[in-house]
Amino acid sequence: MNKKKLKILLSLFALNSITLYLYFSSHPDHFRHNFPKNHYITTGNRFSSSENHPNLHSSVVSQSKPWPILPSYLPWSQNPNVGWRSCEGYFGNGFTRKIDLLKTSQEIHRKFGENRDSGGGGGGGGWFRCFFSETLQSSICEGGVIRMNPEKILMSKGGEKLEKVIGRGEEEELPIFENGAFEIEVNERTKIGKKLADENFLNKYLPEGAISKHTMRELIDSIRLVGANNFHCSEWIEEPSLLITRFEYANLFHTVTDWYSAYATSRVTGLPSRPHLVFVDGHCETQLEETWRALFSSLTYAKNFSGPVCFRHAILSPLGYETALFKGLSESIDCIGAPAHDLWQNPNDRKTARLSEFGEMIRAAFGFPVDRQNIPRTVTGPNVLFVRREDYLAHPRHGGKVQSRLSNEQEVFDSIKSWSLNHTECKLNVINGLFAHMSMKEQVRAIQDASVIVGAHGAGLTHIVSAAPKAVILEIISSEYRRPHFALIAHWKGLEYHPIDLEGSYADPPVVIDKLSSILKSLGC
Repeated sequence: MNKKKLKILLSLFALNSITLYLYFSSHPDHFRHNFPKNHYITTGNRFSSSENHPNLHSSVVSQSKPWPILPSYLPWSQNPNVGWRSCEGYFGNGFTRKIDLLKTSQEIHRKFGENRDSGGGGGGGGWFRCFFSETLQSSICEGGVIRMNPEKILMSKGGEKLEKVIGRGEEEELPIFENGAFEIEVNERTKIGKKLADENFLNKYLPEGAISKHTMRELIDSIRLVGANNFHCSEWIEEPSLLITRFEYANLFHTVTDWYSAYATSRVTGLPSRPHLVFVDGHCETQLEETWRALFSSLTYAKNFSGPVCFRHAILSPLGYETALFKGLSESIDCIGAPAHDLWQNPNDRKTARLSEFGEMIRAAFGFPVDRQNIPRTVTGPNVLFVRREDYLAHPRHGGKVQSRLSNEQEVFDSIKSWSLNHTECKLNVINGLFAHMSMKEQVRAIQDASVIVGAHGAGLTHIVSAAPKAVILEIISSEYRRPHFALIAHWKGLEYHPIDLEGSYADPPVVIDKLSSILKSLGC
């Protein structure tokens, strides 16, 4: 191992140690609460009673996946100097304003003295706080000793096989929170029975904006404060858990915004390992769950719990609509991707390595190497991946047909394939990217191994967040779908990007081949 790699490893180890210290110092009461007599610890998505774990009070065996080492990782620690509408404000930790809605009685004791009577007995009670981003106009919130009452969340069960729920309406799958759907234990008698947050707080730190149904806001609005005598749980989850509501859950672009929000939330709150997930929605299974499960420690649906479930530490991530990936479609985000090493040495408000870090996280989650900068050439030469649009059944309201964005897609692919066989400068390996018939892991593998990624405008191109740093993107854009999604992602990630704008939806194969040939020449092929 050379000195440079050893230095990088030691730096990453130091950063990880600092993260662990900051997490436990910022959550001082996380393990201090008195455990109920019959509580549960997580074992993946299953729960087992404390009677089977005699050492539970002294130690809880972690079921969480560790964070992988990512070459593009930069610290997510709180920095009050993050600029408004800076790249770090958009893509990193711009959640700099902390608002404590509820402190534990132990924190009150520390502030006023140990002899101060908080009005109740027992343990330290629950806590809740939010971190607000002026740039994104959204909040990340977290709390402890929180009870979820699934019977007070009106929605379908979720997690069913798609074939069993064909025709189910979307309104059945999105949650409606009754009062007390979520509750927090408190020991101060004056707080019992009250709401956690008032309308003023919700309007200021969880603004609806253009979102017609802001489920995170509605969830917090449902939270009630209850006394210890009425705080009973059928199950306890001891490890940090992310509570997430998805909207366009079967669309890759919108799901990537959810993945990014969940990842950023985990980093902003300083979690020492990857959290467990609870989907607070009633959507059925999709192929995309494979990546959710790879990225995080476990996954379950809120309605799959048989009774009230209590979280030692629950975290709420912003909606995907509130991320820079989505907001960039309607507002100018002047950021360009750059290597993390350069930004570590020379910080720049107009550059970011966060999308590269996120792409490495996806690759690492599937066990792929992330420490290489160059794309390995196969025996048959560099990979040219053609991302295809196919018919498939996406969700209960989908007819199984996708809208064509390139009317002669098969012709274009066949032409590129034939041309590659006679390409004398170097051998080419043209990959037929039939993603609808590939696992998510296979899709990510195809993306990371591609030197050139070609495709018509469509959600499948969102995978370029996982592309290698030197990959080149060639997007074929019909006149009806001139939208900036993938040009922006490429720009924010620092990838070379080339569009072919069509008049209509027909692409002239020689024009596509000429552009592809020019790109390959620039790559030395």
